[in-house]
Amino acid sequence: MTDAPTAESFWEQHHRARRDAGPGHPNPVLTQTAGTLPPGDALDLGCGAGGDTIWLARHGWQVTAVDISNAAVERVRAHSRQLGIDHLVNGEQHDLARSFPDGQFDLISAQYLHTPFALDRARVLRTAAHALRPGGHLLIVDHGSTAPWSWNKDPDTRHPSPGATAAELALDPTRWSVVRADTPHRRATGPGGQRATVTDNVLLVRRHDRTS
Repeated sequence: MTDAPTAESFWEQHHRARRDAGPGHPNPVLTQTAGTLPPGDALDLGCGAGGDTIWLARHGWQVTAVDISNAAVERVRAHSRQLGIDHLVNGEQHDLARSFPDGQFDLISAQYLHTPFALDRARVLRTAAHALRPGGHLLIVDHGSTAPWSWNKDPDTRHPSPGATAAELALDPTRWSVVRADTPHRRATGPGGQRATVTDNVLLVRRHDRTS
């Protein structure tokens, strides 16, 4: 009988098992959103292979890349060194169920922050909203459908709508406002080259310029 995996060991094994083919492509909603904003300090929650982190840094953002997997964080650091942008990337290992990076940010990105382990996601995302500078944006992109290559094969998986996610955050509307809440479809490519149409649940929140 073996011990049940922890969240850290599960994701560490997941990332170590993946062939390192570079940071990969950035998530399209992230590039669409960040491309309209002036570069500043960004936080990439659950950076994974690092496609978003690298894209942001190459477009002038100072990025803190966070993941529960040390292997993921080390790969992002290595890719940023290879590209000569390591001065713009700070990699940190965090189990968001236990700790959150310090600092304030102009953009916080939570792309597909899903896990099979217990995580008070609303608390994490609420903490992220409070870590925004005035005028900063929190971008949350969730799966709205299950891709054929997803690690989660549970047919009963519930995909919370953008409105449901916003309600869970319970942010003070005098201090934060919802800029975008929709469910776009797109053609996506899986790690094995598979193609499928997937749905994203997108929520973009802005912290108001005033802090009181």
